[in-house]
Amino acid sequence: MRSLFRSRAPEPAVVELDPTAFPKIGGADLAAVFVGQRIAGDFYDSIRVSPERVLFGLLDVAGRRADNSDLLRKAQEIFRGSGPELFSGEDINESEAMTELSIRLNRGLIETSHGVHSCPAFIGCYHEKFGTLCYTNAGHTPGLLRDNSSVSELRPTGLPLGLFSHATLDAPTVALAKNAALLLVSRGVVECTARGGQSNAEFGLEGVKQLLAADHQSSAQTLCTSILNAADEFACRTPLSDDRTALALVRGA
Repeated sequence: MRSLFRSRAPEPAVVELDPTAFPKIGGADLAAVFVGQRIAGDFYDSIRVSPERVLFGLLDVAGRRADNSDLLRKAQEIFRGSGPELFSGEDINESEAMTELSIRLNRGLIETSHGVHSCPAFIGCYHEKFGTLCYTNAGHTPGLLRDNSSVSELRPTGLPLGLFSHATLDAPTVALAKNAALLLVSRGVVECTARGGQSNAEFGLEGVKQLLAADHQSSAQTLCTSILNAADEFACRTPLSDDRTALALVRGA
């Protein structure tokens, strides 16, 4: 099985984003993995925003990375700048803070693109003490939440970012039981096709769900790698035409 690793090789004339150093989380594990050299708009990041909260996100800015680097940098700037401002208070309303962060990201993308530019995004804030996750899903591939008995979908709570300046998103909260896992995958994982495109069969969200349901021992890093390896095998290891990224949050026992 081919090993997967994070490639830091920059594309020509493209300024790389600041690298993500995932914070340590009490009682949980957070990691992300991507395959190959980033060619499209997948972007993930995570920062600690308070003594008990960690913010993370997986975005998929439409277009090629060489053309949307300004948008990616703006998204990271807002994520890292507004996250601590909005989530640092001890008694904040996390749903309101998450909605406001989504609004700022949305408007920042519109202003930077001088128009509309679709950006599906899943953003979550994990509370270490309570084991809860407040999130928004802006038209992104559903997040998958596995507990001891099933895998449920955290479906879109609004439209993709970057389209409508006054769009808002709902920000629900879910509890992560002990041993639960949240898995996010980019569109490139779900839509990769068998036999290098010679078949209409896609790996699909169901393929990801089946693997997640069967895996109850992995760390976040191992889980992400396992999913991407499976997608790669499904596609017969053909050259990538889109980014493939996985991000996982695994709560301990």
